[in-house]
Amino acid sequence: MKYRLLARLRVVDDDDIIVLGPGKADLLEALARSGSIRDAAAELGMSYMRAWSLIHVMNEGFREPLVDAVRGGSRRGGATLTPAGRAVLRLYRRMSKSSERASAADFRRLRRLLR
Repeated sequence: MKYRLLARLRVVDDDDIIVLGPGKADLLEALARSGSIRDAAAELGMSYMRAWSLIHVMNEGFREPLVDAVRGGSRRGGATLTPAGRAVLRLYRRMSKSSERASAADFRRLRRLLR
C-alpha cells in the first residue's frame, strides 16, 4: 500500500467558520477555469447554491472580495477571481506545499510504521 501526505490547512475565524480551506481553494480554481459559478459547482459535484454560499463566506472573510460575479439573465452572467482572489489562491497553495515539505522527514518516519 502506498501512502502520501496531504496538507489540509484551514483559515478559521473566531466563530470557527472556515474562511479558506482545500474545498474553497478548489472552488476558486474551478471558477478561474470556467468563468462560471454554475460550471465550477458542477465540476466539483456541488450545488450552485452551495458554491454561492462558499463564495459569500470567502468574500465576507477577506478585506476585498475574492470573486466578482455578474448576474445571468439574457446576456448570461459570469464570475471571475479578483486580483485579491488570485493572490489568496496562490498563497494558500504555496502554504499547503510548504507545509507538506516541512513535514516530509517526519512523514518518512511515520510511513515506516504504517502497514
